[in-house]
Amino acid sequence: MADYKHGEMDTSVQEKTFDGFMKMVTRGAIICIAVLIFVALVNG
Repeated sequence: MADYKHGEMDTSVQEKTFDGFMKMVTRGAIICIAVLIFVALVNG
């Protein structure tokens, strides 16, 4: 194995994946809330 040196790994791919995941979760939560509000308004 190569010698490990703290802080030298390129994490750009992981950061992009995490950003995409957070965007998906945020949009999903907003859609769920919007659907719940719509259902509440329709059912009176």
